[in-house]
Amino acid sequence: MMSLKKVVLVFMVCMAFFKLHAQQNAQFGQYVFNGMYINPAYTGYKEELYLQAFARAQWTGVKGAPQTLSISADEAINDESLGIGAIITKDKIGAQSALNASANFAYRIKLDRTETNILAFGLGVGVIQTSLNGNLLDPIEQGDSRIPTGNVSQVMPDIRAGIHYSNEKFFIGFSADNLLSKSLSVFNDYSLLNVKVQPHFYLTSGFALPLNDEFVFKPTFLIKDDLHGPTSLDLNAFLLVKERFWLGAVYRTSVKIYPKRNLDNNLRDRAAIGFISELFIRQNLRIGYAYDYSLNKLANYDYGSHEVSVGYYLVTKKSRRPKCYF
Repeated sequence: MMSLKKVVLVFMVCMAFFKLHAQQNAQFGQYVFNGMYINPAYTGYKEELYLQAFARAQWTGVKGAPQTLSISADEAINDESLGIGAIITKDKIGAQSALNASANFAYRIKLDRTETNILAFGLGVGVIQTSLNGNLLDPIEQGDSRIPTGNVSQVMPDIRAGIHYSNEKFFIGFSADNLLSKSLSVFNDYSLLNVKVQPHFYLTSGFALPLNDEFVFKPTFLIKDDLHGPTSLDLNAFLLVKERFWLGAVYRTSVKIYPKRNLDNNLRDRAAIGFISELFIRQNLRIGYAYDYSLNKLANYDYGSHEVSVGYYLVTKKSRRPKCYF
């Protein structure tokens, strides 16, 4: 068994390691219902075979705005000491697109006899196909030879890693993806047409506070960073009603945690506000919807961002732990 002091020490060591490497991948809000999207150490957390799909249309009404589609599956095996899972994600913004497929594994250590305090170490191994469609670019000079004709793409390996600690009422996790950073070089002498895959880092935490027999309050936060672009902060607050319905609010903004040499100091904070909900249609079927609306000048041009998700437990009788809310 590991003490809480040792757990904190492990987190500090991992944080120090990841900081040596060092944002924004596809944006989505319903990671709060399936943490495997941002942290492979979450794999197998629900201790049942769980299937989920989500789709997000960001900044609807804006030409070339980001669109994301993802499906995932994970399960805990070997007396719940090992989590295995897979994620396939398709992301598109303007002329750029990326297809990511990853197999995820988590080694789960039960820290006490109640099997509710769990420390997990996760690893994801997969590939990324990045693409650039020159036909979707709108050049200033027609016939510019530096604009690619048709679609160019490249497949490269990808590694993601993370650590996650949870008990019945608290969780904290740190993770990183795109650790094998690489560029899709359309032209070596023209960096504007080179698609760079950047490592992304995630720190998230939250706790659940039962108010009475019918309501549970759950605040969470997520910090995302890539050491180059603005650092993003999500603040969430949820209320679970009669163990059937989650309803929450989200506030998203950019924050300045440390100086970045290539970032304009006068860059305005990006901000959005919205809500997230999830309904348990049946004991093993969950439907989610999220909406957020920009609070900056982008609000004059788009109709907000929409995100839907469907989650399904293929087996439900395995759960032996007391109820957890993450």
